[in-house]
Amino acid sequence: MTPLRLIGALLLLGVAGMAPAQAERLIVSVSNHRVTVTPNYAGEELVLFGSVEKDAQTPPTRTAYDLVVTVRGPRADMVTRRKERKFGIWINTDSRQFLKVPGYLALFANRPFDAMAAAEVQRRQQLGLNNVLLTQRVGPDYADVVPNDVFRSAFVRLQSQHGLYREDTSAVTFLTPTLFRTGIPLPAAVPIGTYEVEIKLLADGAFVTKTETAFEIVKIGFEQFVASSARQNGFVYGLVTTAMALMTGWMASIVFRRD
Repeated sequence: MTPLRLIGALLLLGVAGMAPAQAERLIVSVSNHRVTVTPNYAGEELVLFGSVEKDAQTPPTRTAYDLVVTVRGPRADMVTRRKERKFGIWINTDSRQFLKVPGYLALFANRPFDAMAAAEVQRRQQLGLNNVLLTQRVGPDYADVVPNDVFRSAFVRLQSQHGLYREDTSAVTFLTPTLFRTGIPLPAAVPIGTYEVEIKLLADGAFVTKTETAFEIVKIGFEQFVASSARQNGFVYGLVTTAMALMTGWMASIVFRRD
């Protein structure tokens, strides 16, 4: 073996030696990977279920686990505005733009985050709404500010009121020491698009492993036809809507015409 190849082999062995041994893995699935939204859609709940698969490297003393499920919906830019009463009317006095934040964000766990891990682990693994990164445009800069920032708190509160942001530390149930399930509630106003589901496993206050899955929410029926037409054939869509408006006006003039 040439010296160059020998050095390369030693480097690969060194990297492999530094990689942490994988003692567990997660196997998960959701009850429905494609949710259809119809005109009478009023929301529903998916079920995520899975198991922790151990191997020979799993410490024999490890008998209990913690699990955090994070669901993120389609991302978009959003704005939170501050209103103040001046001269007897409410007006917008300030605003903050949130960049590429999830339209739906939910975190589910089997017990409180403080009982799972130290504050530093919670921040690093983004456990809890207060630790999820929500990037904002602050003047010329882009950053995520402290959790008690007025605009951030208002944004999370407004999203939570519509059921789009939520946190539940008793939603994950371990049916056995390694078998678990949780529900994923989807409100009526749920955004359309692809949803990322991230499942993190912790034990003894430390991160062990994670896995990911996904599902999508799509519109069907007349609403989807209108939305697709507006995106793909804007000119034709404009002509059709104008013709429909003229037709509606003409029919109204006939119906309500006085003799």
